[in-house]
Amino acid sequence: MPTTFAYKVRDREGRLVEGNLEADSSDLVAGKLRSMGYVPIAIERGDSSALKKDVKLPGIGGKVKQKDVAVFCRQFATMINAGLSLIRALGILEEQTENKKLAETAKAVRLDVEKGASLAQALGRHPKVFNRLFVAMVKAGETGGVLDGVLQSLASTIEKQVELKRKIKSAMTYPVAVLVLVLCIVAAMLVFVVPTFETLYEGLGGTLPAPTRALITVSGFITKFAPFIVVATVAFVFGFKRWVATESGRAIWDRVKLKVPIFGKLIHKTSITRFCRTLAVLLRSGVPVLESLEITSETVGNVVVANAVKDTQEAVRTGEALATPLSRHAVFPPMVVQMLAVGEETGNVDDMLDRVADFYDQEIEAMVEALTSLLEPLLIVVMGGTVGGMVVALYMPMFNIINLVQ
Repeated sequence: MPTTFAYKVRDREGRLVEGNLEADSSDLVAGKLRSMGYVPIAIERGDSSALKKDVKLPGIGGKVKQKDVAVFCRQFATMINAGLSLIRALGILEEQTENKKLAETAKAVRLDVEKGASLAQALGRHPKVFNRLFVAMVKAGETGGVLDGVLQSLASTIEKQVELKRKIKSAMTYPVAVLVLVLCIVAAMLVFVVPTFETLYEGLGGTLPAPTRALITVSGFITKFAPFIVVATVAFVFGFKRWVATESGRAIWDRVKLKVPIFGKLIHKTSITRFCRTLAVLLRSGVPVLESLEITSETVGNVVVANAVKDTQEAVRTGEALATPLSRHAVFPPMVVQMLAVGEETGNVDDMLDRVADFYDQEIEAMVEALTSLLEPLLIVVMGGTVGGMVVALYMPMFNIINLVQ
């Protein structure tokens, strides 16, 4: 039975048109709209409020998120595939985006293209929005006449990276929330509850149990030096961020992160996934291997892995195969090297890299799920043990008094 779909499209003059069509699927609706000369912007089943979310690029404010860029790519590719010129397509994107920064960037890119610059050159003038990976692929797409396909490929790559990050953040939200709750409860007890009991016990006199004395001592220290502790913490965080921002600091910190139990493996696999996914999409788009390796080294997110990629680039420059120099770096697992070697032998390097990236995506997802299932009960036990231990320590003197009375 046909379903009613609500749609929003652009006509040949670039004007926004809304309406409804009955069809068996959204793909059939899109095909019919294109045959009528329209460029589909959004299609949703029925009168869904989600349609409004898809009509415009998400995000409001001065920062452009990766998911904004992914939607930008999808819609740009759709309009290019429909036969719209670059200038007209950019004009439509400029009008419909809700993100102020991205709208301004689209306008600047359109003006540069109108002045005679290539799309890649115009995009390259906005590195904070479009990184080298984006620009290099667009350049390859322009040269090969497959810009729409390259934009779709870029959108898929960015979406996979965003989804991976979302899964990790989503899995870590609950444990982090529990940890923050524990810290808040402990801090509140030390600052407000313990001093009350200290006053009570001072009036009673006598010797307090060791756990109670220790708790009162910690409470007194925190209460007395709270301003200094806050200032010291802020200074440490600020100084640490400044240090990590330096080249040497970043290198040391990235090495440390890879060695952290459990989380180090997660960070390592994430970097390997980025390496494989980025290199695959660049090679498939026709970007030269040396340039692909250089761009990939900038996107892996870890200095240790990036340096290994740069060493590989130099080795390839001298005539070595891609897999050989990678095998000399322990940061690349044997499976990655072997799959890459097979890809070089069969001429399917990009396909093999995609398979490795998919494998590690699954590994990361499994690790995150296992980590979450382990951390959740562990943190609850820690929270109960910490708060319960503090309560017992506070009431131990009262228990002693009751025993004496009995």
